[in-house]
Amino acid sequence: CPLGVIGVVFEARPDVLPQISSLCLKSGNAVILKGGREAANINRALYNVIREAADKVGIPRGWIQLLEAREEILELLKQEDLVDLIVPRGSNEFVRFVQENTRIPVLGHSSGVCHIYVDKAADLAKAVEVCFDAKVQYPAVCNAVECILVHKDVAQTFLPKLAERFVKVGVEMRCCPRAKEVLRGFDVKEATEEDWGREYLDLKVAIRVVDSLDEAIDYINRYGSKHTDSIITEDKLAALRFLTGVDSSTVIHNASTRFSDGYRFGLGAEVGISTSKIHARGPVGLEGLVTYKYILLGSGQIVSTYIGADAKKFKHRRLDKVWSPEEWIAVK
Repeated sequence: CPLGVIGVVFEARPDVLPQISSLCLKSGNAVILKGGREAANINRALYNVIREAADKVGIPRGWIQLLEAREEILELLKQEDLVDLIVPRGSNEFVRFVQENTRIPVLGHSSGVCHIYVDKAADLAKAVEVCFDAKVQYPAVCNAVECILVHKDVAQTFLPKLAERFVKVGVEMRCCPRAKEVLRGFDVKEATEEDWGREYLDLKVAIRVVDSLDEAIDYINRYGSKHTDSIITEDKLAALRFLTGVDSSTVIHNASTRFSDGYRFGLGAEVGISTSKIHARGPVGLEGLVTYKYILLGSGQIVSTYIGADAKKFKHRRLDKVWSPEEWIAVK
């Protein structure tokens, strides 16, 4: 069954409006939308098109509402008795503002600090391509890689190859002392403590040499945002340790972090990425906008007949058929 009323607060991303509106309609939820003022005219136009189309087919008008005044954001966040879920879409600061100013459950993530760990058993040519794609293909999104961890046994060979590719497109590399020593022939910066766990959303990347797989896992669990993290290795046992040991909503073996996306996962449009373990996690589509309701159909049964010496027994058989309200009503 649907969650109820969903409040969606987003910055200058008008494409969010039709995506989330369609998901809310399909899942049976009402939606209150508040977009950024930078795209106010586009938001209004899209909202009017959706509402007019819904009116033509008899969908109750109140299912979708558009807020336009800035002060309405705080008012929306106070409606814990009326709104069942808040979905913020925007910058780290914006999402944190929403999380800190409401008692309504919030679905989403405040940052996308994604990592790639290049293991000692990695195919280095593959690792270069994956790291390059994850940083350069679209750096300003939450599933772009922000930190690359490299096992010490392959750092001398791997890092210069990766740096050559990064330099050609202007990627700024912020390195730990060990990585900086390996790349002493390149124009790199020494990383500070602020670079570990930082979301750049730009052609910048932190690089760190680690001694072991366990150190990489511990580092990611400490500095990561539980969004998406990847391991590059030909050792399946090492991959399995990483995939089960890293506490993120999406973990990847031998592929770019940029695949962490509802459409690319085959889920269709998405509300966003959730790094929470409750109620939905990872790319959130239709299934993340519904919950369970248990419907028990009886004919006068009472619990006391199932207790005691002559108690009836529960059968607990699997129900393979999906219950249909229409079919149930039709049965005499």
